[in-house]
Amino acid sequence: IGASAAMIFSMIVAFVVTPWASLKLLKPHASHEEKPEGFTTKLYRRVMHRIICDSKWRNAFLAGVVILLLGSMSLVLVKAVQVKMLPFDNKSEFQVIIDMPEGTTLEQTTAVARELGLKLATEPEVVNYQVYAGTASPYNFNGLVRHYFLRRGANVADIQVNLLPKEERDAQSHDIAKRIRPGLVEIASKYGANVKVAEVPPGPPVLQTLVAEIYGPDYARQIEVARGVKNILEGTEGVVDVDWYVEDDQLKYSLDVDKTKASINGVSTDQIARTVGLAVSGADVGIVHMPLEKETTFINLRLPKAERSRIEDLGGIKVQGSKGNLVPLSELVTVRESTAEKSIYHKNLMPVVYVTADVAGVVESPVYAILDLNEKIEAMKLPEGYSLERFVAQQPFLTDRYAMKWDGEWHITYEVFRDLGIAFAVVMVLIYILVVGWFQSFKTPLTIMAAIPFSLVGILPAHALMGAFFTATSMIGFIAGAGIVVRNSIILVDFVQLRMESGMSLVDAVVDAGAVRFRPMLLTAAAVIVGSAVMLFDPIFQGLAISLMAGEVASLLLSRMAVPVLYYLSERKKHEAVEEVME
Repeated sequence: IGASAAMIFSMIVAFVVTPWASLKLLKPHASHEEKPEGFTTKLYRRVMHRIICDSKWRNAFLAGVVILLLGSMSLVLVKAVQVKMLPFDNKSEFQVIIDMPEGTTLEQTTAVARELGLKLATEPEVVNYQVYAGTASPYNFNGLVRHYFLRRGANVADIQVNLLPKEERDAQSHDIAKRIRPGLVEIASKYGANVKVAEVPPGPPVLQTLVAEIYGPDYARQIEVARGVKNILEGTEGVVDVDWYVEDDQLKYSLDVDKTKASINGVSTDQIARTVGLAVSGADVGIVHMPLEKETTFINLRLPKAERSRIEDLGGIKVQGSKGNLVPLSELVTVRESTAEKSIYHKNLMPVVYVTADVAGVVESPVYAILDLNEKIEAMKLPEGYSLERFVAQQPFLTDRYAMKWDGEWHITYEVFRDLGIAFAVVMVLIYILVVGWFQSFKTPLTIMAAIPFSLVGILPAHALMGAFFTATSMIGFIAGAGIVVRNSIILVDFVQLRMESGMSLVDAVVDAGAVRFRPMLLTAAAVIVGSAVMLFDPIFQGLAISLMAGEVASLLLSRMAVPVLYYLSERKKHEAVEEVME
């Protein structure tokens, strides 16, 4: 909207304000004598004339342009330029998420969290940290989209880490997180804990960078398949913070009441349940008013922790019978051991097992990590006799076979680049129709639009040189720059036609177009570069700035020569036919 409005108002300024200002400010009797051309312009005319008239030079030039374009695009394939949804931001905080094995006491979880905190305190960029044991840290972006705010229990903890302001440190928050992760993992592994370093991302809102969703007909088998995928993730270099949404096996004790013995002793099942509940969980039996407290405090009655921590301790609890007799609990119940039931997650009504991970290392884009993982998952054969089918943009329609869907940042990346690509294609069609209507030709718009890919010759190498990801903002910059490229091409083609209408030959006209109209094209490119420079060092919009700046420079230099050559090739037969008729 802003770009469209700016174009409309700039057109009004060009038609109204600029002529008026020229009338008022320019000298009325200025000399209109043409200045002699400089060395570069003369060189351009000489080289372009050779390219236009000599087929060998022309073919070599066009082949060189194609090689440059293909070479630039190959930077994506060799991972010199990595595709990513959004780059890493430079925040002044991050979180450490701690998951101890189920059944761990709050005291043990707190002790591990404090040891991790002491390790964090040795980092020079860390200002302070806060430990939240048994509960979640205050709401933030990750808390909302990754559901960290729901974390409760004795075996979970969060560490909120605050860093120096970004103006006072050299390292970005992402580099700091990468640096401290191995030390934290080493400490956590001693206690069987799972630790994740969660950065505050600029987006997208997903559970984790890498998310593998496992579907199938039997949930127990889904867990087994997910375990295999989890092992593959853990064994892949550059994949870190591997976890899954499956609880560890927890021992569950069930007290089966012997109703015959209970009846003989005059004890009811409800009485046994209330006695055990009072001993373990306690009960509020009154209130007390503390002088330093604003609210009343409840008096909770239950056994000391030392007498209620083991199942054997509960057997000594005595239950009072109907005749006042005290009967040990061990004589009334039989202890039965089993495994506690686990949570079952659903997505769109389909049972699903989530396996999550992050990427950190040389390749930090989930796109390339998934390409490597797909080869390993393809080799994973299921006992059912088929490979694990993988989906990209949608869930499996049925759950009769075990299948997997890649979600997380990859899914958002796929959707964003797909939608931007479709929108760009629609825009290209509209531009083609617009230019056809203006030039009354079906070939001329193709010549004009052929210069659009030339900007990639500058965009992709510039991303590689600056070590920047090709992000969604980079794609937006490429699309925005396409409009400027088309404008420059229209200037050249329109000038060629004007020169030909005045009697100039086709060869002289295409050479003259690049020589004369280069200055306004250069000024346009300079304005784009200066305007985009303010975004160059912003982590999020750096890709947009690189695409606009480097793309405009590349398209300016290539389109100045390529568009006249292509227009000559498309119009020479028509021009030669007209000359023959005139003769």
